[in-house]
Amino acid sequence: PLSPNGKLDRNALPAPEWQGRGEIIAPRNATEEALVAIWREVLKRERVSVTDNFFELGGDSIQSIQVVARAKRAGLSLTARQVFEQQTIAALAAVAGHATAVTAEQGLVTGEVPLSPIQHWFFDQELAAPHHFNQAVLLDAAAAVTPGLVSEAMSHLLRHHDALRLRFDRQGESWRQLHGQDEAAVQLAFEPIDLTELGAAVQPAALKKHADRLQASLDLADGPLLRAALFDLGEQGMRLLLIVHHLVVDGVSWRILLEDLATVLSALQRGEPVRLAAKTTSFRAWAERLVAHAGSESLQRELAYWQGQPWAEASRLPRDHDGGTNRADTVRMVSVTLDAAQTRALLQDVPGVYHTQINDVLLTALVEACAEWTGQRRLLVALEGHGREELFAELDVSRTVGWFTSLFPVLLEVEGTSDAGGALKVVKEQLRAVPHRGIGYGLLRYLAGAAVPEVSPEISFNYLGQLDGSGGAGALRFAPEDVGAQQDGRNRRAHLIDVSAHVRDGCLQLQW
Repeated sequence: PLSPNGKLDRNALPAPEWQGRGEIIAPRNATEEALVAIWREVLKRERVSVTDNFFELGGDSIQSIQVVARAKRAGLSLTARQVFEQQTIAALAAVAGHATAVTAEQGLVTGEVPLSPIQHWFFDQELAAPHHFNQAVLLDAAAAVTPGLVSEAMSHLLRHHDALRLRFDRQGESWRQLHGQDEAAVQLAFEPIDLTELGAAVQPAALKKHADRLQASLDLADGPLLRAALFDLGEQGMRLLLIVHHLVVDGVSWRILLEDLATVLSALQRGEPVRLAAKTTSFRAWAERLVAHAGSESLQRELAYWQGQPWAEASRLPRDHDGGTNRADTVRMVSVTLDAAQTRALLQDVPGVYHTQINDVLLTALVEACAEWTGQRRLLVALEGHGREELFAELDVSRTVGWFTSLFPVLLEVEGTSDAGGALKVVKEQLRAVPHRGIGYGLLRYLAGAAVPEVSPEISFNYLGQLDGSGGAGALRFAPEDVGAQQDGRNRRAHLIDVSAHVRDGCLQLQW
């Protein structure tokens, strides 16, 4: 506030509000000490009190999986559910047990693998080019990263993470999934690319041209489903491009792969033996257990929820033109970003006030934003989840690479609420009512053959979590250049609008 002469009017300033988190209480035993170190690493916080709330520090469901995986390495047994129920280190330490020895297969997993629900969904799309539906990252690599080091490091990852060696064979109207068994299956499709003779101004375009070529080169039947290229840009440094078909990787998998890649490169550079954390339950074992669970009475009880939702009350999104083909090559992207202060308030302040998670807040905002356009405060959304639900006590997929994603419809309605806080509480309740975070929808539809309604939302939403630090430690960080077309332009899109969100460099980024 300013005075009439343009100077600061100190008397008109509001009373200061204390924004601190109170006293930092240090760990009081070895378990709390280990958990504090894990939270600091996962949440990227310098100071953590044993009384801090995981979600008020910005934690989310994906990070809870990372906490569980790191706790196991520290000799502690935890579940993601416990992280949600015991939201402070003091409470979590009280329920933590001693981790038992990993019983997962540590050698090369071979043989046929049942398709998971999300893989069934993928093949049901009947894409024009199913081999070109990828995920990719581009990393700014240190000059000490050489082609030889990268090639050796990627071979370690291929042998350690069995899903990267999966192959897919079409037999009539159905698809079969199996692990490659010969030595060729673990050979990396790696390519060093020298762009040093090009000027800095044209290098990004040349890099994208090579990336487009590599993105289109994966082979579902014969492999590889992973390609890597190391670009030498001279004075601009080195860039490492990793391309993986979406059938064998998801957002959680990337965090595992990039962390392991950094670990392997560091060991190779120091001339030390490569030691990766023990494998958790294989994707094959998980898929087989899902098939068995599909016939269970507990899953059948969820059918009533999906059949009882008022799906027909959702209206279509407004259109300028009906007809036409919704293809990947017609996509346009709108990106928006919150600054660091706004993001910090969203991730840390709001959860404490409303006892919510970031997904609740973003989905409420999505409903309200669309209501301004459609005139309806009701929205049918295809919601993506990480899919690594704790359905089976004997399985642990916290460090397993594969496509685990759950995809399910949710009808969100905020009619009758008058403010943002009221809308948020209603959306939170509606999301909590979904059994097992929605994983049962795909199980019932694709594995159980149950009479689950075939709902087709026109808008999808996916919160990918906090990607800060996901590029690994030390030698690798995300690079700004274009990774190329991750999908063939002829592929038909499943939704009219896809909304994805993530936090990078401390800022929330939304892509429409």
